[in-house]
Amino acid sequence: MKAKKCQYCGESLEGRVDKLFCNPSCKSAYHYQKSREKEPRLYNKIDNQLKHNRRILKKFNKAGKATVRKEKLLEEGFNPRYFTHYWKNKKGDIYLFCYEFGFLERKENARAKYVLVQWQSYMD
Repeated sequence: MKAKKCQYCGESLEGRVDKLFCNPSCKSAYHYQKSREKEPRLYNKIDNQLKHNRRILKKFNKAGKATVRKEKLLEEGFNPRYFTHYWKNKKGDIYLFCYEFGFLERKENARAKYVLVQWQSYMD
């Protein structure tokens, strides 16, 4: 009978007949490698973009409210099409949020800007 080999490192296997890996590290490394070869799932792409958007909004909004040029955020990889929820103020402006950080697009002096805010209790 032919000796079985570890599917990750190729070492000879001893023990159970149905054993595939020589140790837990090889098993983990094998499955990690296989997952990296697969096309990322839609859920993961969306979740990663939402988290990236949140990091960018947090970076540019240190004081709770800020105004930033739109192109500055886009250069950082911000994508305004990905947001978690929205809030409409009394004037009818709709702020889009990535978790607790929100943004509203405005035109000032013919330049596109974002007004950045942080979620407040009165917004509930």
